[in-house]
Amino acid sequence: MGRPPSIPPEKKQRIVLSVLAGEVTIAEAARREKVSEQSISRWKADFLDAGKSALSAGRSGPSSREEQLEEQVAELTQALGEAAVEIRVWKKSAEGRLGTSRPSR
Repeated sequence: MGRPPSIPPEKKQRIVLSVLAGEVTIAEAARREKVSEQSISRWKADFLDAGKSALSAGRSGPSSREEQLEEQVAELTQALGEAAVEIRVWKKSAEGRLGTSRPSR
């Protein structure tokens, strides 16, 4: 006897949601879909675990995109500081070569 055909994730989701909503029992869904009760129980557990993980991930900290943007802000802030220092050095150098005829700010 061969393996039963694979059930698409969308169909598994509909089955699990109907069980969770109380529309059908696991036994009824298994008979209707010609799968084992253990399969539906496993799908239900996987579905609930994935939901729990998704909800927990929101609390764990910044997303990878937020982390990427924070790194970029830090790099740009450092570059801006370095540019400001270079400008001050150039101004001092120019004042030394041109004399102090210009009012310094």
